[in-house]
Amino acid sequence: MKKINIAVIFGGQSGEHEVSLSSAQAVMKNLNQEKYRIIPIAITKGGNWLIGEKGAQYLKNNSDKLGKEGAISLEKSQSLVTLQRGERSLLNFTEGDLSGEKIDRVFPLIHGPFGEDGRLQGMLDMLGVPYVFSGVLAHALGMNKPKAKVIAKNFGVSVAKDLVLKKENYTLENILEKIDLPVVIKPAELGSSVGISIAKTETELEKGIADAFRYGSEVLLEQYIKGRELTVTVMGNADPKVLAITEIIPLISEFYDYKAKYETGGSRHICPAEIPVEFQKKLEAYAIKTFQAIGCADLARVDFMYDEKNSEAYFIDINTVPGMTPTSLAPEAARQAGMGFPVFLDELISGALLKK
Repeated sequence: MKKINIAVIFGGQSGEHEVSLSSAQAVMKNLNQEKYRIIPIAITKGGNWLIGEKGAQYLKNNSDKLGKEGAISLEKSQSLVTLQRGERSLLNFTEGDLSGEKIDRVFPLIHGPFGEDGRLQGMLDMLGVPYVFSGVLAHALGMNKPKAKVIAKNFGVSVAKDLVLKKENYTLENILEKIDLPVVIKPAELGSSVGISIAKTETELEKGIADAFRYGSEVLLEQYIKGRELTVTVMGNADPKVLAITEIIPLISEFYDYKAKYETGGSRHICPAEIPVEFQKKLEAYAIKTFQAIGCADLARVDFMYDEKNSEAYFIDINTVPGMTPTSLAPEAARQAGMGFPVFLDELISGALLKK
């Protein structure tokens, strides 16, 4: 049987570069080698594409830095970049200039801007190459936290009070007139909890806003909700299903930040979450409604804060390219649903062809 050529694209220019490498390594390790021929494609922090052997070498060279925020310098990231004539490009592979080299499907594992915001997917659509996960619009909406909240709210899902800031267009006085402390401060378009902080004082608010603006031109301030953090993994296309609801308990941080997500022992996951059956049904309905309202496909993870006092869940984020690292939640939810990692990946890749 002829192998299916799968291009795994990872790296990228966002603050989630190292997380992306960790996801890619886990996926490539668990893809069925008898069924798939893997074409690694690394995108450096400088935006250069390293395809095939160089992509694999990039991952190998940085194997000790997987999942470590900011561990790869720009100079180190560019070490394999050359401009030699005759080197292969994505277009060479896509057009099948060499026998058997045509890319059949793409597994995009770039988290954050340029990979999870629809720009990569738009390029792949223009090339006519099917890919795993959602299309352009769903990624663009899901990446923008304020817009995703507006859509979820319009479809009947509860959200926390928030305020969107633009650079050089705010004062602390104006902020505190509109929203009370404590607040959660987030870059408007980034994942993996990069740039997120909780402000309980005006000093923390000022510092947190400045830190978040390092990652983009908009910052989201969200009313802090004290409760349990729950994430719902949804899989499918025409008739999406919930794989599992997982409770996340940070062990080394106040909230589920970058360290709690990616350091070994950083958090504890309870899957399935221990919640009342009636609330479970409500949360599943919220997650599927949000998945469909955003226009997601194949897989997404929908995050909520659960306020037990009023038995309400507040939508806080949707992840259209969920992490696939050894500590990630989506593969864990798939196991809970009876799918080992290789079978889980097979299902995602099969779904990509149906969308073409």
